[in-house]
Parts: sequence; C-alpha cells; structure tokens
Amino acid sequence: MSMRVLVVDDQELFRTGFRLILDAEPDIEVVGEAADGLDAVAAARRLRPDVVVMDVRMPRLDGVAATARICADSDAKVLVLTMFDLDDYVYAALRAGASGFLLKDARRAELVAAVRVVAAGEALLAPSVTRRLIAEIARTRRPEATAHLAALTARERDILRELAAGRSNAELAARLVVTEHTVKTHVSSVLSKLGLRDRAQAVVFAYESGMVAPGDNGLPGR
Repeated sequence: MSMRVLVVDDQELFRTGFRLILDAEPDIEVVGEAADGLDAVAAARRLRPDVVVMDVRMPRLDGVAATARICADSDAKVLVLTMFDLDDYVYAALRAGASGFLLKDARRAELVAAVRVVAAGEALLAPSVTRRLIAEIARTRRPEATAHLAALTARERDILRELAAGRSNAELAARLVVTEHTVKTHVSSVLSKLGLRDRAQAVVFAYESGMVAPGDNGLPGR
C-alpha cells in the first residue's frame, strides 16, 4: 500500500517539483497539494495523508501553526522543508509536532528517503543543521521537562539518551544488548510516559530537560 503524501508550499514551482519526484516512486502517492497553512489543515482533514511535506514560510497561516493543528488532529507525520539552515521556524516546528526537517536544496534521493523515514516513525534531522539546532535547544532549558524524567525507569532513561543521539532501533538493540522488539517496547513506553508524539520530540525533550548536553557521549556538539 502506497504512502499518502500531502505537499504544502506557497510556491507552485516547488509543489510541482516535489509532486513529480515523489509520484515517481512506486510506494509513494501524492494525494494533494496546498498553497498555505489554512488550506493544508483543511486538506489534511479531508485527505488523511500519512506524511505532510510542509513549507514553513507561507501566507495566512505559517507552517509551524499548520503543523500544530495537523498533529493535534491526526496521526499524520510532518516533514518540514526550509530554505535556511538557521531558520528560527525549525525549532518551533519540532516543538509543534513535526517529525523532522530537511533543507529545500536537498537532493532528490534525500527527499524521497526523508518521506520514508518519517512515515516509518523515525526522527529526521538534517545533518547540516542538527548541531546548530541542538545548541539552540540546549539553551532553552525547561524546568518542567526535568521533573517528568522521574517517571522513567533507568533503562528508559538509557533509551532516551540513545534516541537523543539519533540512533536507530537496530543500533539501540546492539548497544543495549536486547532485541529490536524490546527496544520498540521501551521507546513506546518513553514516548507515552512523557506525552511525546514521536522520536523527534524525544530528542528535543532530552536536551530541554538537561538529560543530555551537546558533546555528551558522542552526541552532536557545536
């Protein structure tokens, strides 16, 4: 069954290009387009896409606000696209529920891979911006986030640290010497206890709570 994708961008040229790239893949179907955030929210409710490819700078309603509404209203995963590697919208979009972000100048194969990654429930943070983003998140400490850590077991804290490092289920299983099924169970428990939507929010939470800091144990630094 094909992944259903909604493409949102205020520039027709970008929308057309993204549609052509994604529709060429046998496992992806672009089910609709939207030119601004309000239309995106309406289209997401009507079409129920698996993934929304979302521009952040748009008229009427920006991509951050649209992401928050779509994530609150559905299980759709949002992949944010931005022109700028220091875009202030990126952090806000992740806080709003986005599963990841990618620069608009990414290669064709990177866009296709990104859609598949977020559809599978993984977090996607573009390497060229991850370090700067994490540095920004680490400066934005939230005391209330630290308090929530008490709900986690020791193993779940280990899982959260590994998620912050961007490791996959297979990598987590190898490092913790457990099965991938066990990893998935622990990840689901962490997300549920912390009230998080997916791995991208887990990464943000890990830094905001102070559990990890840039440069810790091989984690991305400045």
